[in-house]
Amino acid sequence: MNCDELVELVTAYLDGALSPEDERRVTDHLAECDGCTTYVAQFRTTVDSLGRLPAEQVADLPEQARESLLAAFRRKHV
Repeated sequence: MNCDELVELVTAYLDGALSPEDERRVTDHLAECDGCTTYVAQFRTTVDSLGRLPAEQVADLPEQARESLLAAFRRKHV
């Protein structure tokens, strides 16, 4: 697995939605790649932080920011 492949699978990895083979490929890559390990940790922190925002705070985001976030999550879940 290379770094680009990991980026494509990161949300499924964090959701525990990968096949056992793909999960092993990701964990093997992470064991050898400090950059991707950092990326996954940052992605996990971002998802955890955004997931704890109260709905009213999310609703208060400017429309462009909210649409950008939603588009980014949609791209990762396709």
